[in-house]
Amino acid sequence: MHAIVAGGGLAGLVAARHLAEAGAEVELLERRDRVGGRVRTRSVDGFTLDRGFQVHFTAYPAGKRELDYDALDLRSFAPGATIAWPDHRSTLSDPLGDPRAALPTLLNRDVRTADKLRLLKLQRALGRRDAPDIFPERGVSGGHSEPTIREYLAEQGFSTAFVERFAEPFYGGITLDRALGTSSSVFEYTFKMLSEGKTVVPAEGMGAIPKQLRGRAVAAGVTVETGVTVTDVRSAGDGVEVETEGEDRAADAVVVATDPNAATELTGVETPTKPKACTTVHCSLPAHQSLDTGSRIVLNAADDRPNTVAPMSAAAPEYAPDGKQLLSATFLDVSDADDEELATTVRGALESWFPENHFGGFEVVDVDRIEFAQFAQPPGFRAELPAVDAPEGPVVLAGDYTEWSSIQGALSSGRRAAKTLLGDGGT
Repeated sequence: MHAIVAGGGLAGLVAARHLAEAGAEVELLERRDRVGGRVRTRSVDGFTLDRGFQVHFTAYPAGKRELDYDALDLRSFAPGATIAWPDHRSTLSDPLGDPRAALPTLLNRDVRTADKLRLLKLQRALGRRDAPDIFPERGVSGGHSEPTIREYLAEQGFSTAFVERFAEPFYGGITLDRALGTSSSVFEYTFKMLSEGKTVVPAEGMGAIPKQLRGRAVAAGVTVETGVTVTDVRSAGDGVEVETEGEDRAADAVVVATDPNAATELTGVETPTKPKACTTVHCSLPAHQSLDTGSRIVLNAADDRPNTVAPMSAAAPEYAPDGKQLLSATFLDVSDADDEELATTVRGALESWFPENHFGGFEVVDVDRIEFAQFAQPPGFRAELPAVDAPEGPVVLAGDYTEWSSIQGALSSGRRAAKTLLGDGGT
């Protein structure tokens, strides 16, 4: 089989490798000058900056299968979070997975004891469920019968205070939806992953993930070409013809692993296009002005300006040059404010949360405004997602938009696409 993979994001790289390992001749065409899609890293003034605030959950089943964690040299954030107010801070963590935070969590007055016990009960309940069983099957999920995250937490008995002080900023950061209108399945899956693994970044940045996937694909025999845009995919006899800006290429099969909009243009299959946006302000402080939260993410309990602040170099010292520390502050929209206004807002929040600190050395390193960070995932969203084999002919889709919006979804979809072409059922 000669297969062409259009798109070099995580899903395309995984699909290409599995096809090549099965004996196919594989060409991967990527329109940018590098692979990775939405997952990428750059260096600015000695700082390692990911595209927005991105992390990986080590418990992701597809991550364990597709990635070499040891080679990625992973760095971990501390479990839980610091809940920040203008007048005080508190810690909420998993006392089983983070024993050193057990006492601060027990003494936390922002979260009631009953809610802490409900968290432990939920952790045990989800621990008994298999991860694939959490999501309803695509196309047969029963419409919009599943609750939103907000409704789910209410059904589980969590207090309004817990939702407002912890769930809104924490899961607002994960789903880019502080209103918590996202499907409860996303909450259950990510809560299980957080409980069973670590939240990490590679020492060289999140871009190390597609770099590793590319290396493994090439080692399997994949030919990777960057700077090549696929403009059309059409049937040609028993095969497929792929049009690029420079030439037409014939193939026995094609994997369309582009972004959702491009996939629709190439195949005619509807894909989720309602975006969730964010703005991430990468900022620095002198190393001696350390915050007392360690590598624990800081949640803004009062409002979403910013929603969270992640101490990147506290988790991964390699992210900042000597004498500096790197923080990433995330807003849940594409901010109209200029960089100076955003800097003032972030610095003001930090000064209110850490009044004992001096922020005279605060500087903005760079700003990411990301219009499409995720696609919207309301209750019943999986019933609307396209099947991998939705296109006509020997053409399949690969992308998180066939699963759910996450690195897990992207990695899993790539394997499923390859197996579908190979006739292995796509499992």
